[in-house]
Amino acid sequence: MTSFARRAYFDCYSGAAGDMLLGTLLDAGLPLGELVEALQSLPLEGYRLRAERVTRHSITGTKLHVELDAIEQHQRHFSDIESLLRNSELPLQVIAQATAVFRRLAEAEAAVHGISMEQVHFHEVGAVDSIVDVVGCVWGLHALGVTEVFASPLPLGAGWVDTAHGRLPVPAPTTLRLLAAVSAPTRPLDVQVEMVTPTAAALLAELATFAQPPLLLESVGYGFGSRELPWPNAVRVWLGRAPAASSMSSGVEQDTVALLECNLDDITGETLGYVMERLLAAGALDVWFTPIQMKKNRPAVKLAVLAQLEDMPHLSQLLLRETTTLGVRQMIVGRVKAEREHISVETPWGTVAVKVKRLAGQPVAASPEYEDCAKLARKTGEPLLRIYAAAQAAAMAVLQAGSKCSNSS
Repeated sequence: MTSFARRAYFDCYSGAAGDMLLGTLLDAGLPLGELVEALQSLPLEGYRLRAERVTRHSITGTKLHVELDAIEQHQRHFSDIESLLRNSELPLQVIAQATAVFRRLAEAEAAVHGISMEQVHFHEVGAVDSIVDVVGCVWGLHALGVTEVFASPLPLGAGWVDTAHGRLPVPAPTTLRLLAAVSAPTRPLDVQVEMVTPTAAALLAELATFAQPPLLLESVGYGFGSRELPWPNAVRVWLGRAPAASSMSSGVEQDTVALLECNLDDITGETLGYVMERLLAAGALDVWFTPIQMKKNRPAVKLAVLAQLEDMPHLSQLLLRETTTLGVRQMIVGRVKAEREHISVETPWGTVAVKVKRLAGQPVAASPEYEDCAKLARKTGEPLLRIYAAAQAAAMAVLQAGSKCSNSS
């Protein structure tokens, strides 16, 4: 039977704030009562949650209100928030992810202000409402069964914002530091307001891959912000499912991977070889070069990288750093894979590992591992092709014998 992984895509066409992100999940079906109950496991007091249905510019969605009691809000260090989460009864995955979000914030604040992480005093992001936003979002995604999170490019705005550190330029320095750490894509928006808050930046930097995924759409939720703009000021979340490593009766598997590409017309062959080594060492699934013709008939090379989705940000950064390209194309593609297994066979010259391709459970091809064959060829002086052919024949004999035994039983 086909298995599915649930995905969330945050469409941040009007920026993002922590309460807006959480509002999208409530609007998409997360029960407010269950969220309140989950947050009550935190040793945190002095607030109430209220979800308001609002209609702006003919679009209806949810405006989340975190209403604070008239009590003094304490500044917190990262260790205080870490302890608060550790002493809760939240699921361990939620505790780990929420802690990671606040760790990102602490590291960014420390870098911006030139102090150690232990010296960082959380002000706005350490307040009760921001803790509720972060933990609520992480728990909400968990409760909705979301295993993969994606986000659109972020419009950052301009102008100034008043903070506990005084008047700062927009985007706030901490927001920029958080987004730069994951090479988040941004786009200009000609408004003199803060469009992405540090809380939202930390959540998306920690949880999301910045790309639009293939999606079997199930529901959409709108989380509205407080500011009135000439358009619906909301984040919207797309919730759905996508085939994830599903095994089908035909004997193939499906999954989703990232494809990165760039065109290079001013790089040496030696550098290309080095970049391939670096990419594979950094987790790329495959790397290949294709000769192409660019503008003015310049001969060039298209460098392509296949990678797991979670590796897309750092592999894109590696391409920008190690090659002459000015940009990297990022695509999410579906992949169909044959079943495979690894066996070892004996040849007259030694043992060779063999990769076996199967369809509907039946072996259809056997590929001896080059390194094993080459090692034996160097050691014995035998031609590489002879060792390769012997290993392939031995593998097919083993597989055919196994198939006969299976059929007879």
